[in-house]
Amino acid sequence: MSFAWTLGLPTFEADGMTLLRRVTLILRDGVVEHVFYPVFPPDRNAADVLARLSAHPV
Repeated sequence: MSFAWTLGLPTFEADGMTLLRRVTLILRDGVVEHVFYPVFPPDRNAADVLARLSAHPV
């Protein structure tokens, strides 16, 4: 979880465990370029990510 805490990613507690909330990160050359949060509706997230990548090519 140190990765999540270092980046300040959203978490929640359940049954004594710390879990990550749904979040999608786009990284380029080791740098966070874009964050999708909240991921809603989750079934559209892949299309949203592809649209973002198409709009911002390398």
